[in-house]
Amino acid sequence: MTDTPPSPAASRKQRPGLGRGLSALLGESAAEEPIGDGDLSAGIRTLPVTALAPHPEQPRRHFDDDALDELAGSIKARGLIQPIVVRPHGKGYQIVAGERRWRAAQRARLHEVPVVIRDLTEAETLEIALLENIQRQDLNAIEEADAYRKLIDEFHHTQEALSRIVHKSRSHIANLMRLLDLPAGVQRMVVDGSLKMGHARALIGAQDPEVLARKVVDQDLSVRQTEELVRRAKPGGAAGASSARRGDSGSGSDADIAALENQLGDVLGLRVKITHGPKGGTLALSYSSLDQLDMVCQRLSGERI
Repeated sequence: MTDTPPSPAASRKQRPGLGRGLSALLGESAAEEPIGDGDLSAGIRTLPVTALAPHPEQPRRHFDDDALDELAGSIKARGLIQPIVVRPHGKGYQIVAGERRWRAAQRARLHEVPVVIRDLTEAETLEIALLENIQRQDLNAIEEADAYRKLIDEFHHTQEALSRIVHKSRSHIANLMRLLDLPAGVQRMVVDGSLKMGHARALIGAQDPEVLARKVVDQDLSVRQTEELVRRAKPGGAAGASSARRGDSGSGSDADIAALENQLGDVLGLRVKITHGPKGGTLALSYSSLDQLDMVCQRLSGERI
């Protein structure tokens, strides 16, 4: 390293926060020197794509073909800039983070790819894969929830510990995991994108949620309308809904705001409070750590990890 002070732009890029948890698990690989073939613990090296295999418990299950083709075109033109993180496994290497890049590299007809090799436990491997995908917003809600469940059931993490790892609120994690109580058919609709997370949350505990989910999609209902549909589907729900409509006209607006708060909270993983009045209002986001604040700043600025 030199003693030349960093430029202002470089200083902005190096601020701590959202990537810090991943860096702590992986080590600062980008700053390390290349190593010889005998060292499997650190550094960047090149391996044949055929020497790598995906992890069977990778949180991300759905890979969009069009997005893969777009990434493959970029890799073909510029090469694979970001290395894939792997760990020794059997006679080859198992992908810890970067399966999407590995798939796209094959489509780009690359024979070799840059990798960072780490000696990681199974729990650390799943943590890194989950964190990398969340930071890039690559997981759908069901994939994210399933990864949380594995870390809790198989590796004895608590929701509080996961909250610190992924920089999201404990309530966000709990609400996501509740989606796994939905029937498989409804979960598939969340995975393929036809049903949004907020709509799916409204269906938890409903009678015949698959039937209701199809109505939501077919009629393109809002989250508020989905909640109303669920209430009407319950025994005595239609009478209750009619009574509510005959009541204070402000109650519907309050329910809409509450639904919007929940929807934004699901997206950000933070507690959201909306105060609305005749001349406008305020939107407040509550964070519990500087990491969560940094995540919000990066999302609002459109900055990618």
